[in-house]
Amino acid sequence: MPTFTDAHGVRIHYEAWRVPDAVAVVQLAHGVGEHIGRYGELVEALNTAGYSVWADDHRGHGQTGFEQHGGDLTRMGRPGPGGMRAAIAGVERFGEIIREAEGDDVPLVILGHSWGSFVAQHVVNRHPDRYDAVVLTGTAWLQLGYTNLGDLNKRFARPGGTEVEWLSRDPAVAEAFEADPYTTSRTLQQLFGWPQSFTLMTRPSKRIPSELPLLILVGSDDPVAGERSSIALLRDYVHRCGLVDSQLIVYEGARHEVFNETNRAEVRADLIRWLDERFAVD
Repeated sequence: MPTFTDAHGVRIHYEAWRVPDAVAVVQLAHGVGEHIGRYGELVEALNTAGYSVWADDHRGHGQTGFEQHGGDLTRMGRPGPGGMRAAIAGVERFGEIIREAEGDDVPLVILGHSWGSFVAQHVVNRHPDRYDAVVLTGTAWLQLGYTNLGDLNKRFARPGGTEVEWLSRDPAVAEAFEADPYTTSRTLQQLFGWPQSFTLMTRPSKRIPSELPLLILVGSDDPVAGERSSIALLRDYVHRCGLVDSQLIVYEGARHEVFNETNRAEVRADLIRWLDERFAVD
């Protein structure tokens, strides 16, 4: 995997799945405790539809975390020096690298899932003119009372089940997550600590241009936040930024990882249709 080095000397590993004459480029930001290797089906679908995809293993995660922690898998997910701010800065710098490689003529879309969607909110606030569209999945309005800080698996626990049944209705997803040596079920608060976790709290910047397209995809049974929080987030973007092109899709019965849900094909199709409507040339 190619790498770049952040301000703290940590090498960030990433991959680029590029297609000729791409309709647009998607910067993918994964969630906490996981890595970009879990997004193979999504990357393949986007490539097939004509979209290039770039994705990094964030601070402490995947190949970045494996090297960072000297191969100690028990420390996977821990961000290391700089903590949350360094993790956000890494995704921020990755966006610069993509722009440098792809040029300014091709549209750039940031797609963030879960923690990656929280990081994406910060990055877009800081660089509102860098991106041509924003997609947030498994996301939340980052204000007190709009995210679940308790046991995410409580509602979905079953005899013989795993600690991560909350990810998807597909039991194979939870089983694969637990069998993956590069994942961890430790929460954001356990990995980063409460003070750093609270630094994620933010609201949309009023500097974001009103024409920036926004798509939010969530499951109705997502225990992290779900429909109520996503509605509040969408309303805040519209109120503060005056967005004229924003959409929320709620998948009935779906849990947290909509791209790994039993209706994943529908979710991928909705995403690609939405992108095509804004970027594909007839």
